[in-house]
Amino acid sequence: MLQELLKYVLPKEIVEYFELTDISTDLNNELEVLHLHLDEKNVPPPEYAHIKLSGNGFYESSAIKDFPLRDRKVYLHVRRRWVDESGKSYSRDWDLVAEGTRYSKELASLLKEKFG
Repeated sequence: MLQELLKYVLPKEIVEYFELTDISTDLNNELEVLHLHLDEKNVPPPEYAHIKLSGNGFYESSAIKDFPLRDRKVYLHVRRRWVDESGKSYSRDWDLVAEGTRYSKELASLLKEKFG
């Protein structure tokens, strides 16, 4: 049921490629901040289909600022790492973050529209 709700709350790519592993909150300047921790599913990236990859733990998570929910700031913390047989690391080419920012593409687009 939670996965179904996430389809309405999170960017499509997040729901498709990641599993929610933890939810936490904290206070930042008296505003509650929601942290959604997501690990990439154990499905190798299609752009590397020609290479035999296996999941090899996780990199430190990357934080992406997303749309606020119910007056709470929202951060998505995503992580995963892939390696080939020689030990070379790979990661999925996520199209989640607006170039030059730490904002989701959707949030950056809205901010640009509103504030230029």
